Amino acid sequence: MISTEYTGTSGPVSSERDLDFLRQAIALSQQVKAEGRHPFGAVVVDERGTVVSSKGNNSMPPEGDPTQHAELRAAAEAFRKLSPDQLARSTLYSSAEPCAMCAGAVYWTGIGRVVYGLSEESLLGITGDNPENPTLSLPCREVFSRGQRHISVVGPLLEDEAAEPHRDFWQ
Repeated sequence: MISTEYTGTSGPVSSERDLDFLRQAIALSQQVKAEGRHPFGAVVVDERGTVVSSKGNNSMPPEGDPTQHAELRAAAEAFRKLSPDQLARSTLYSSAEPCAMCAGAVYWTGIGRVVYGLSEESLLGITGDNPENPTLSLPCREVFSRGQRHISVVGPLLEDEAAEPHRDFWQ
């Protein structure tokens, strides 16, 4: 079994497991796209591999709060369900790199690890200057590096798969 080194308290995590959960987040992004929402999905998984929270984007369009990104919603739900120690050993899987707002939510909820598909830079290449996705050029690693708590980041992974729901959405 191939594994990727994870420096958090839960030790090595197999890349197959990471890819499986990342594909769940990507599938969720496809599902919310079918519902007319921006195609983003996020899944929080505890150290035992149990899905704690699975959320799609619920911002705009057609109605919704623009702060209701998938990652923020998933992190908030996980925060209500898990202890601080459990959160520190959990992973947020996101179909795309968390924006600055969502990276802040991951930081403040205490989630210890992020695995993402599509990079912010690649997403910008797809969305261009679409006013519904005014991309901030601020990588989540940079947001996390400014904090006092270490958050491990893996990504981008599966970028072609993660980009697919976006390809015909933003025109």
